[in-house]
Amino acid sequence: MPKSKITQSLLNTSLYKSRNLLKFCYILLACVVISCGNDKKTEATTDSTENHTTETETSEKTSSKTILFFGDSITAGYGLEDTNDAFPGVIQDKIDSLGLNYQVVNSGVSGETSAGGKSRIDWILNRDIDVFVLELGANDGLRGLPITETKANLQAIIDAVRAKNSDIKIVLAGMQMPPNMGAEYTSEFKAIFSDLAEENNIAFIPFILENVGGVKELNQADGIHPIAEGHKILAENVWDVLLPIIKI
Repeated sequence: MPKSKITQSLLNTSLYKSRNLLKFCYILLACVVISCGNDKKTEATTDSTENHTTETETSEKTSSKTILFFGDSITAGYGLEDTNDAFPGVIQDKIDSLGLNYQVVNSGVSGETSAGGKSRIDWILNRDIDVFVLELGANDGLRGLPITETKANLQAIIDAVRAKNSDIKIVLAGMQMPPNMGAEYTSEFKAIFSDLAEENNIAFIPFILENVGGVKELNQADGIHPIAEGHKILAENVWDVLLPIIKI
């Protein structure tokens, strides 16, 4: 074969191979692009699924009902190493053990009087509440404040809760004063709570410190605030009244 024809043939063969190589590169590039696109779709689907799961979990958490304990140092767990040992925390443990869909909120403030509770109730009611447990008045009694004033403040708190939402279940915790406050005062003070419960037709815990108040080994050195073991008994006193309400 002439040299010119051989050269032309080699050129044609080289060109053919180059075209095939270029075609192969295009095909490979297309495969890579498609693959990346599928990966992105997979990532998007995964993200969507994860977001949906998170939203569902959040929805489940926010759908739980709220029990708010509104009180003083007894509710707050004054003097305890772990405030979760206060009776509201013990109540939460009982709720969780039964699988009930309620979340406890401890809104106790040490030293709180009925007047102090009245002044902060509107702020507390900015959140959704299903059950409202009112435990106030002890500091009024210990300071010898007028009975009429304490009763009026507690009534104002009850009225504010009902004005916010008439469907909120209210539980009133009764309190008693030691005998050294005087027979007349202690008798009238005790009657505040039973009278309010009857007048407002609300659930009533006759004496939240039943079997704890005055029992030296169940209270701290001050003789007023319960230790953790004492709070367990308080929780039982509350639970007897609270359970029928939250199981409805």
